Amino acid sequence: MHGSTRRSKREDSSVIDLADAGPDLIPLIGGKAAGLGGLIAAGLPVPPGFCITTAAYHRIAAAAEAAQLAGTSGGDPGAFADRTRESIAAVPVPEDLATAIRFAYARLGGGDGRDVPVAVRSSATAEDLPEASFAGQQDTYLNVTGADAVLDAVRRCWASLWTRRAVAYRHEHGVEQQTAGIAVIVQRMVEADISGVLFTANPLTGRRREAVIDAAPGLGDAVVSGAINPDHFVLDTASGTILERTAGTAGTAGTAGTATDPAPGRSLCLTDGQLRELAALGERAEQALGRPQDLEWSIDADGQVLALQSRPITTLYPVPDAALGENLSGGTRSYMNGSLMQGLTRPLTPMGCSVMEFLTVSYRAGVDRPGDPVPFRYLVVGMRLFVDVTELLRAKRSRRIIPRLMKLADARSVDVLEYLMADPRFAVARGRSGGNRLSARVVFKSLPQLAVLPYLPAAMIRPDAALERLRRAEEKFRRALVLEEPASATKRLDFVERVLGKDILPGLMMQLPPPAAGYAWLGIARWLLDGLAKPGDLEAVLRGLPGNVTTEMDLELWRTATLIRDDPDSAQEFGTGTPPELTRRYLDGSLPAAAQQGIAAFLGRYGHRAVAEIDLGVPRWAEDPSHILNVLANYLRVTDPKKTPDRQFARAEATAEERVKELSARARTKGTLRGRLVAHGLRQARQTAGLRESPKFALIMCFAEVRRQLAMVGKDLAAAGRISEPDDVFFLDLAEARVALRGADLREAVAERRHTYALEMRRRHIPRMLLSDGTDVEAALAARTPADDTLPPGTLRGAPASAGTVTGKARVILDPQGAHLEPGEILVAPSTDPGWTPLFLTAGAMVMEMGGPISHGAVVAREYGIPAVVGVPNATTRIRTGDVITVDGAAGTVRLGG
Repeated sequence: MHGSTRRSKREDSSVIDLADAGPDLIPLIGGKAAGLGGLIAAGLPVPPGFCITTAAYHRIAAAAEAAQLAGTSGGDPGAFADRTRESIAAVPVPEDLATAIRFAYARLGGGDGRDVPVAVRSSATAEDLPEASFAGQQDTYLNVTGADAVLDAVRRCWASLWTRRAVAYRHEHGVEQQTAGIAVIVQRMVEADISGVLFTANPLTGRRREAVIDAAPGLGDAVVSGAINPDHFVLDTASGTILERTAGTAGTAGTAGTATDPAPGRSLCLTDGQLRELAALGERAEQALGRPQDLEWSIDADGQVLALQSRPITTLYPVPDAALGENLSGGTRSYMNGSLMQGLTRPLTPMGCSVMEFLTVSYRAGVDRPGDPVPFRYLVVGMRLFVDVTELLRAKRSRRIIPRLMKLADARSVDVLEYLMADPRFAVARGRSGGNRLSARVVFKSLPQLAVLPYLPAAMIRPDAALERLRRAEEKFRRALVLEEPASATKRLDFVERVLGKDILPGLMMQLPPPAAGYAWLGIARWLLDGLAKPGDLEAVLRGLPGNVTTEMDLELWRTATLIRDDPDSAQEFGTGTPPELTRRYLDGSLPAAAQQGIAAFLGRYGHRAVAEIDLGVPRWAEDPSHILNVLANYLRVTDPKKTPDRQFARAEATAEERVKELSARARTKGTLRGRLVAHGLRQARQTAGLRESPKFALIMCFAEVRRQLAMVGKDLAAAGRISEPDDVFFLDLAEARVALRGADLREAVAERRHTYALEMRRRHIPRMLLSDGTDVEAALAARTPADDTLPPGTLRGAPASAGTVTGKARVILDPQGAHLEPGEILVAPSTDPGWTPLFLTAGAMVMEMGGPISHGAVVAREYGIPAVVGVPNATTRIRTGDVITVDGAAGTVRLGG
C-alpha cells in the first residue's frame, strides 16, 4: 500500500527527485531520467538532481496551442518544426510550476540560498529507449546558475523537442510526432578533472564485456560532440586487461577542423586503476539497467568517479541465445549468417524461421546415424537464421572443406573463417569428445548440397536418364502438394508438417544431380584447358543457359510487357497509372483485357514467387503483384531494341556457343581427344547447368502452398480471437500455431514480434559471422588493418566508426547551416554534432576529421546504418567536393578516386 501511495504522488507531481525516478514512469519522465533513477537505486554514484515531468511540458504545449500544429501531413516539415518550437518558447512558465522548480533547485544548493551550477538536459519520452537512443536530439545546457537561468534553460529544452533535427529523427524512426513529450533533468554540475564516455560493449565489433572508453581533461561535452580527439581505451571487463591505449590530441579543433598534434611526452589522462574503476562502474550500470550502456562520466577533483547519465546502446546486434541444447562443448561459439548466404539482409518472420528450422531438423533426421556428432545447429538471432559452425571450425577435415565451399558461395566469408581458425578458442579439438569425431561422412552428410555426390557419376554418364528422373520427381512433388478439401485447420497444419517433414526434401534431392553433373563437367573442362583459357572464358560459357526457370520467368515477363505495349488501351494505362493504381485495378479485374489476361497468365505460372521468397511469411506475387507491375512499367520504358531482354538473352546464348567452339579448338591444339572431351564437357555443362534453379523453384512452389494453408489456419485463429488478424499466423512458429488451435491467446506475443520485426527491418548492417559474446567477426577482422605505409596510394586512414562500404561523390561541408547534400553523396566534415543530423538522412556515408568511434557522429551514423570513418587528418582539404571516393567504415579507410 505504501509503495502504491508513493507512486501516485510521483505521478501527480510536475517535479520529482531523480531518486524517485524509475522505468515504470518513462511516459512521465522519459528514458534518460528513468536510467538515472535506476543507477541511483542500484547504489551508483550519481550527482543529485530532479526531473520536471512531461505533465509540465504538456501544460506549456496546451497553452501554446501546439496541438493545432501536431499534424505533420502536408506542408514543409521544417517550417512545421520551426513554427511549433517558436510557439513553445514564447509561453511563460506558470507560476505554480516555476515555484516548484525554484524550490527543487534551492534544495540542490543545500537550502542555504547558494546558487549552484547545474546541467539542464532533456529526457524525451521517445529518447534513450531500447530500440533507439535518439542521442543528442534535444538541447543540453551546462553550468547554468541561478533560478531564473534554470527556468530559461528549461523552457529552451522544451522548445528543442521541435528542432528540425529532432522532428526528422523521430520521422526516421517511425515515432509519431503527436506522441512526443519531453521531461527535463536538472542535475548538479560536477567540477570535473576528467570526463568522457564509456560503452560497456564494444560499439564497433559488438563484443560484450569489452569496455570502450574515451576520455579528456575537463568537461565531457567536447568528447561527446567530437570537438576533440580524446584518449581512447579498450578493456576486457572480465579480466581487467587493458587491450588498447591510444593518445588523443591535446588541443581542440581549429577553424578548419584540424587539431593540434599531441603534446610531446604528454601522458594519458587516465591511469590503469581509473580505467578499471570505470569499467566496473559500467558493468554495474549494465547490470542495473539490464542491457549494455553508453554512459557519460566524470572524475571530480577528489578522484571520485561519477555517472552523469546512461542510455542503452541501441546499435548492437543481439547476442545468440546461450541455451543451444545438450552435448555442446563450452566456451565461445561461432555462428555463420545463413540468411546472408541466401542473399537476405532483412529479417525473417517467425513462421519463416520456423519452417527453415523444421526443414533442417527433418533433413538431419534422415541422414544421421545413432551416435553421430552434430556438426552444426541452426538458431535465430535478430530474426535471422544463423548456423552454429563451432564444431566444424574445430575439426581438421571440415577446416579443409568449408573454406573451399565458401569461396564459391561467399568469398568474403573465407577471410573471416581463416581469421577464426587462427583464434586459439577455435583450435582443432583433441580427444574422443572433440571436433575430430566429425568424420568425412558426417561432414558431407550434414551439407545437403553434398548429398548429391553418390548420384553424380550416373548423371554425368547418362544425363538423359538423370533428366527423366528429375521430371518424374517434379511430378511426384506437385502431387504431394495437394490437400483434399474440405479440411479443418488442424488437418491443414498436419498437412503442412507432413509436406515439410517428409515430402519436400526427397523431392528436392532428386533434382540436384543433373545441374551438379553440368558443373562437374565444367570443372573437368577447366582442368583440361589449364593454360588455354583466358580469365572469363568459362564464365562466358554459362551465359544464356537453357532450362533456367528464372531466366524463363524473366523472358515470360518481357513477353507480357510486349503484349501490353501492342495493345493501345493497355499501353496507355501503364503509361499514366502508378504501380499502386495498377495493382488495385488488376486485383479488382478492371485493367484492359490484354493487360489483365497477360498478367494473370504470368502469375498463374510464377505467382508463387516473391522478393525475399525463402521467408514463407512474405506475400507471394499472386497476393501482391505490385512489384511485378512496377517491373512491367520499367520494361515499357525500354525503347532501344538492342536492349530488350529477349535480344540480350539471344546474344548471350550465341556468345556462349561461340566460346564453346573457341575453347574446343584451343584444346585440340593439345590433342584431338582433349579437344573432344572439352567440347563434350562444355556442351554437357550448358545442357544441364541451367537446371540449378529448379530445386529452388520447386521449394518456393512448396512454400507458396504451405503459406496458403497457413493463411487459412490464420483466418480460423483470427475468427476465434486467438490472434488479431489472419496474417498474424506468420508471426507464430509451427508449434505455437498448434497451441493456438488448442485455445491459447497469442495476440500479445504477436504484437511484440511485429514491433521487433519493424525495428529489424531498419537495421542496415548485418554480421556475416557472429560470436556468442556478440562480436561481429568481420568488423573485428577489418579493425586489424595493415599499417599506413602498406596502404595503396590515395588511401586515407582514419578510425572505423560504422561498418559498410560506399562509393560516391564527396560533398565537403564546414557548416551545416544552409548546406546542400544530394542523396547518396558522401558527407566530409571537420566534425559533427546534433545540428548536422538532418544531413545524415541523405548521406551515403560520412568522413570526419575529428572525434572517436563513440563520438556523437559515429553513434548516430551507426544508428542510421551509414558507413563512417572518423579521425581522418585533413580530410576537408585533401578531399574536394565532387571527388569520387570509397568509404570503408569497417576498415577505417577512405580511397580517393573511387
